[in-house]
Amino acid sequence: MNHETTLDSRGGSSLSWLRFAAVGILATGLLYPAVATLAGGALFPAQAHGSLVERDGVVVGSRLVAQAFVGDGYFQPRPSAAGYDPRAAAGSNLAPSNPALRERVAATSASIAAREGVAAADIPVDLVTASGSGLDPHLSPAAARLQVARVARARGITVEAVQAAVAAHTLPPTFGVFGQARVNVLELNLALDTPAP
Repeated sequence: MNHETTLDSRGGSSLSWLRFAAVGILATGLLYPAVATLAGGALFPAQAHGSLVERDGVVVGSRLVAQAFVGDGYFQPRPSAAGYDPRAAAGSNLAPSNPALRERVAATSASIAAREGVAAADIPVDLVTASGSGLDPHLSPAAARLQVARVARARGITVEAVQAAVAAHTLPPTFGVFGQARVNVLELNLALDTPAP
């Protein structure tokens, strides 16, 4: 009799664990993600859909993902080890001591120096190094200011007008203390493409 009771209690214990596991899987694998997704979409609709930027009803990019721009009239973003492909987000994973990284930085510096008409030593580091994701949409204000003269010349507008656009699109550190001041390249380029009223 005692032996049968022990077997029943062990079987019941196993069944309890299976029920607990099933409830846990449903709660954490289905219920929580569904609630979090719905709440995120309701509370932060733009961010939940990728912070997409539309121009005339057409999606032209995301505030969160860098993209390449063609032409001297546009500010250029940081280099991307991922080729600006969000499906391949990655850094170069090259150590600062790696000769391949040094060669790439030297080549990028020479190219930027020629394009902007400055000395390689005057180029801010974020213009020659990729971010950890390879998709950082921001530049430092110094990196944006370095490109002002070229952009103004290519667009046929004053340097002061481009400087004002850079200043208007410079974001302070988050909450005034986290991170650094930054400029969103996509938003800056779109603002310059928008004709003044």
